[in-house]
Amino acid sequence: MGELNIALIGECMIELQEINGVWRKSFGGDTLNTAVYLSRLSEGKAVNVSYVTALGQDKISQEMIDSWSLEGINAQFVQRSATKQPGLYMVETDETGERSFLYWRDDAAAKYWLETASDELIEKLLAQDAIYLSGISLAILPLQSREKLYDLLSRYKSNGGKVYFDNNYRPKLWDSAEQAAESFKRILSVTHTGLLTFDDEQALFGDTCIEDCLARTRALGVQEIVIKQGGSECLIVTGDQSTSVAATKISPENVIDTTAAGDSFAAGYMSKRILGESSIVAAEKGHQLAGTVIQHKGALIDVQYTAPFVD
Repeated sequence: MGELNIALIGECMIELQEINGVWRKSFGGDTLNTAVYLSRLSEGKAVNVSYVTALGQDKISQEMIDSWSLEGINAQFVQRSATKQPGLYMVETDETGERSFLYWRDDAAAKYWLETASDELIEKLLAQDAIYLSGISLAILPLQSREKLYDLLSRYKSNGGKVYFDNNYRPKLWDSAEQAAESFKRILSVTHTGLLTFDDEQALFGDTCIEDCLARTRALGVQEIVIKQGGSECLIVTGDQSTSVAATKISPENVIDTTAAGDSFAAGYMSKRILGESSIVAAEKGHQLAGTVIQHKGALIDVQYTAPFVD
């Protein structure tokens, strides 16, 4: 088997967080988190992880690309805009430790990556072995770009490509729940593997039970469905087969920060599935990695804590 190529689509933003009176700058984004963890887990394997987005030509944009390079992420699909920059968000923490976010992303470069993509870039993207995106990857796009993306992924699926979709529903990014629901259904119709957080499915579709979610997702043609339930077991459905995989047991007092729990689960799951491992082995790896990530502060934990998961 030759080198496997997987491209993850999304937006990386500048993160500002005040720690002990000092403002700290870092970078973050849901699919970027998944890309980093997937790249770490793929160390030493014939897997090429690329990130698909647009940035500016400013110094911070270059810092982002340099940081991705250090993580082994290929920037071949990153476009550089002369007129736009990355989005920014600020993290605020209250006296109980609860985090909230303020965003400045309305005109970020990442929104327009598909509008400015060359035919050559699109053809290279269509040649990838797998493409991963999230509900946020969809939500940030203008309507015209969403239509282009549906068409692109439809072509990709018809040519045998595998789309992995993580629902990651954020209501504030959509004009309405109805718009989000329609967009999710359209993207799921070209999806091979759906990584669906059940809480998000309930919030968007009003599901009263997992069977509601499964029936809808199956009807859309998704071949492999993974229903995530936080710290509880996940349910994997392929065809007529259904399997539950228990989450890694973590004492509540050891849970420090649940940021990127779903992002890291996705990385663990894909790291096994793209290499042909079973969905059960993949889910176990996803649970193990997510269970470690939530025991540390921040979305991207130090590489020393993920090293034991590289096999």
